[in-house]
Amino acid sequence: MTREFEILKLSRLKTGSSYMRPRQVLPEHVNLSDPAITVMSDLSKVSVVVVRPNSTMDSANAKMIRYGVRMLLVLDSNDQVAGLLTATDILGEKPMRFLQNMGGTHADIMVRDIMSTQRELDVMNIDDVKNAEVGQIVATLKKFGRQHGLVVAEGVDGRQTVCGIFSITQIARQLGSQVQSFELAHTLAEIEAVVSRGQ
Repeated sequence: MTREFEILKLSRLKTGSSYMRPRQVLPEHVNLSDPAITVMSDLSKVSVVVVRPNSTMDSANAKMIRYGVRMLLVLDSNDQVAGLLTATDILGEKPMRFLQNMGGTHADIMVRDIMSTQRELDVMNIDDVKNAEVGQIVATLKKFGRQHGLVVAEGVDGRQTVCGIFSITQIARQLGSQVQSFELAHTLAEIEAVVSRGQ
């Protein structure tokens, strides 16, 4: 005998409805000797905000503001990583240099004109990150002058998948230091001094 199932009540979706997004909760406080993974945005637990190369710089900036992020992953038409766009790219010298070289107006600048391309991106391997401490991530980002660090997992075929992101601003927050002072620190010893003053 086939069981009859009761039908659920349906209603209309209301105007202005949003949708749930995955959210990773990072520890509020860490120290430099904690596991690096405690300060990494894990892309299996949280969505990264993306943009296309042919989007305007202004729309990318609006997207950063809307989502409260300072970095967008740039994806090509095949959803492969084409580059990275940061708030520094938008608010720094790149737009002015582009206009001086190419002409036009601010509204003409596209993401592809100011982003860091895939060929320019250095990445960390997740296997190394799993065995690293927060201080090592900070030292690495500072040595290479990066605000963000991408983490990749590598398949047996050698193909890489971006699986995590480090943000120097987020790490500073978790360390309990003032972000401005933290970003000015150039060596691990200076960073440790900033952190100890902030606690």
